[in-house]
Amino acid sequence: MDFKTIITVALFLLFYTVAGAQYTPAKTDAWLEQNAAQMGGRVVLVVWHDGHIVYSHAVNSMTMKQKFIDKAIARRQGKTADLADFTPTTRVPIASCSKWLSAALIMTFVDEGKLKLTDTVGKYLPVLSQHGKGNITISECLSHLTGIKAPALRENIEDVRDAASMDDAIETIANMPMEGQPGKVFHYSNEGLQIAGAVLEKISGKTFETLFAERIAGPLNMKNTDFGHTNVALPAGGAYSTAEDYLNFLVMILNKGMFNGKRILSENSVAQMQINRCMPDVKIGYKPAEAGDFGYGYGEWTMDAGSVSSPGLFGSFPWIDNNKKYAAFMMTYYIRSEGRHERYVRLKAVVDETVGK
Repeated sequence: MDFKTIITVALFLLFYTVAGAQYTPAKTDAWLEQNAAQMGGRVVLVVWHDGHIVYSHAVNSMTMKQKFIDKAIARRQGKTADLADFTPTTRVPIASCSKWLSAALIMTFVDEGKLKLTDTVGKYLPVLSQHGKGNITISECLSHLTGIKAPALRENIEDVRDAASMDDAIETIANMPMEGQPGKVFHYSNEGLQIAGAVLEKISGKTFETLFAERIAGPLNMKNTDFGHTNVALPAGGAYSTAEDYLNFLVMILNKGMFNGKRILSENSVAQMQINRCMPDVKIGYKPAEAGDFGYGYGEWTMDAGSVSSPGLFGSFPWIDNNKKYAAFMMTYYIRSEGRHERYVRLKAVVDETVGK
């Protein structure tokens, strides 16, 4: 082997080594190990970049106390706790991560011209007009700017689950008080997306669950994602999914509405979803502590310039970074929210360091 060939091989090996180290997982592994105990003892993180999954890791280290708590929660819900180890295909309730999925579904109707963001909801749901709420727009429904003074999130979830029909759920919302003018008060709640979901049902003659399956889950190959097949779908928090499934949705958003060569959403709709509408002149009626200083678009929090997310009550944390061009989903299942915002920000910083190299 001559000198020139030796140099060429050496350079190739050097390049290969650097490229292979591009997604060194050590820091991310360490972060998951250090934080799993505060996140229910089970956590899965998957990261997609440059056309494929570059990171997938699970930590399963539940304590006896955590297992006891999960069993108690399940008993209150009339269920049996599933204490199996988490994997990328484990299916769990994802709570407010649902909002991102539902907003995307609603935007498919906007893309088709069947709905306008400026449409007022009284046009489709007269009961809201009868109670002084008919002038709320679809845009305000998607961005928690309805002005409705909603009850606590968990209480409201029970109200919807107990409803016999979507019409009954909307009548309950119609009777809620207002806390300000639509568009002028931000109150993170279930109401806006519930109203928008009811509008979709009126327009299409199909259930929200069916529409989601046809327009989002099916095209994105989200085989294990649905809204629970209940009497009344809860667009703001009723979905079940897996890390693997949800990542497909995130890849579509990252790719400006495209997935596997098929357009799911228009580029404009994806862009509209990511515009912060929680402006300085908007009064904050309620904002969860884990949101920190994030802004809000349609169904998703705006984290910083180019990054958006939609974390849920049980700790799952999906996000995309448009600048670094990657998508990630951390799946967890726990209730205590203390320190979540800081963990979200730190985890994203750790992944940013890895993906950005």
